[in-house]
Amino acid sequence: MSAIFRTDALDKHFGGLHVTRSVSLTLNAGERVALIGPNGAGKTTLINLISGVLKPSAGRIWLNGHDVTSHTQGRRVKAGLVRTFQLTTLAPHLPVQRQVELALFEREGLTGRMWRSIDRYPALTREALTLLQTLGLGDQADTATGLLAYGEQRLVEMALALALRPQVLLLDEPMAGVPKGESARLAAVLATLPTDTAVLIIEHDMDLVFRMAGRIIVLADGAILAQGSPDEIRSHPLVRTAYLGH
Repeated sequence: MSAIFRTDALDKHFGGLHVTRSVSLTLNAGERVALIGPNGAGKTTLINLISGVLKPSAGRIWLNGHDVTSHTQGRRVKAGLVRTFQLTTLAPHLPVQRQVELALFEREGLTGRMWRSIDRYPALTREALTLLQTLGLGDQADTATGLLAYGEQRLVEMALALALRPQVLLLDEPMAGVPKGESARLAAVLATLPTDTAVLIIEHDMDLVFRMAGRIIVLADGAILAQGSPDEIRSHPLVRTAYLGH
């Protein structure tokens, strides 16, 4: 199976600090891959390199066979590479449905026509509401996101990402800050992500990681320490010593 996404020997230096060390990884269409490692391992830096927030010091990034290393974040999104963030980046006073509609306008290249009433695009309005209903947010469509519970805000972020129809979805700690009582709902949504979308998830909730991921990549000191199936990672001696604490 040919990879839909890959990195080749990604490196990142901040002055004399070597944060990412020759990281090469692949994602196949529909694959669920978890990226784990102790705090300071370089996980978020790697995601920032992949998504275009940071430029690599060396190495290449490929999407659908195209070199996107020099592409902006926006160009990567249009090419199908979408991410969520550790902290919510929502507009707190804007209704949930309107935020999803704006993401759909961006996807369809209609942002230059925002002066026209959104009622002129009923198909996008229906798509936004259908997506919210799928995520269990239909009843909150007219609610300002700042009034939602934190777990529901994370679901809105998921709706914005899915509205862009990603081929590769990067989830940066989707459970971060989510109260325990709301985590099951978010985990259920993660389990129903589109089957043709490749997902790379950073997460500290090991129960979720081992339940969701078909493959796990372990990062330590900016380099890949090990990768394999959940069973292989559970039994890997270096991983058990360096990260799982066994």
